[in-house]
Amino acid sequence: MENYSDIHKNMLVVDGHCDTLLDLYNNNRSFWEHNKAGHLDWPRLKLGKINLQFMAIYIEPQYKPFGALCRTLEILDYYHSLNLTTLTNKEHLNSLNPNSHLFLLAIEGGEALEGKLSTLRVLFKLGIRSITLTWNQRNKIADGVGEKESRGGLTNFGREVIKEMNRLGMLIDVSHLSEPGFWDVISLSKAPIAATHSCCSALYDHPRNLTDKQLKALGEKQGIIGINFFPGFLGNKSAKIDDVVAHIEHAAEYAGLDHVGIGSDFDGIETTPEGLEDATMLPKLTEALLKRNWQEDNVHKVLGGNFIRVLQEVLPE
Repeated sequence: MENYSDIHKNMLVVDGHCDTLLDLYNNNRSFWEHNKAGHLDWPRLKLGKINLQFMAIYIEPQYKPFGALCRTLEILDYYHSLNLTTLTNKEHLNSLNPNSHLFLLAIEGGEALEGKLSTLRVLFKLGIRSITLTWNQRNKIADGVGEKESRGGLTNFGREVIKEMNRLGMLIDVSHLSEPGFWDVISLSKAPIAATHSCCSALYDHPRNLTDKQLKALGEKQGIIGINFFPGFLGNKSAKIDDVVAHIEHAAEYAGLDHVGIGSDFDGIETTPEGLEDATMLPKLTEALLKRNWQEDNVHKVLGGNFIRVLQEVLPE
C-alpha cells in the first residue's frame, strides 16, 4: 500500500478558510518565505499540498461600520501585489490538478458592502467569489452569532444580497451568522451554501458551532461545512488531531459524507490542535482518517472533493 504522504499528494486539497492575508499585511511577514510566525505561507502551503486555498479578507472591528470597504480594498490591493493565481470560474476549477496552487478570494464580514448591491457587483468584478455574511456582530445584512438574544435573521437588504450573490455566482458563507439568519439563507438561496469554518455544537456547545438540524439542512441544500481547527470550537483546550476528526465524523453523520470539508482558520486562530500546528501538517489529517478505516475516496471528498463539487455548482462559467 502507498504510504499516507503519497496518498495525500495525489488528492485535491481545499482549505475553505484562512486569515493569512491580514496576518501577512499587519505583521509585514513575507508570503514567499517559510516563516516561524503564523500558520501558512507559500513554502508551507506547498508542503501541505494545498491545491486551492480560500483567502479571506477579514474586516477588523476598528473599520466597522465606517471604513470597511476602504480596508477591504487595501487588503485586496496587497493580495494582487502577490500575483497569485486566482480562481474565479468553473473553467479555472476544471484546471485544478494535484500540482495546482490556486486561491479563492473571500470577504469575512458583509460590512464591506456598506449597504449597496453595486458594491457587491464591483467586488465580484475584482475577483471576490465568497462572502461571510456577518462576523459575530450585527450588520446591514443580518445578525451575527454574538446577537443571539435578538433572534434576528436577514434584513431586507440581506435578502437582496442573497439573491444577487446567487445571480452572480458567489458562494454564500454562513459561518458567524445567527441561527435565524442561517434558516433565512437556507430558505432563500437557490444555490448550495457553505459554513466554511465552523464545528459541531453536539460535540461542543459554542455559538459558532452548528446544530445537528443545521448540519442536516446544509446537506439537503447540497452545501458544505468546513471543519474549523480552533481548539475553542473543538471543545478541548488541549485539542489534538483526533478532535478535528471527531467533528468531521459527526458532521459526516448528520450532513452526509458529501457535505464535509476543512476550513482551518489558519492565521485567524490563536492556537491549533496538536498535530495540525500549521499548513505543513495537513497530510497528518489524511493519515488520521485512513487509520480510522476511512475509505480513500471518502477522505478525498473531505480533503477537497466536496468543496470542489459545491464550487462547480455555484461559480459562474
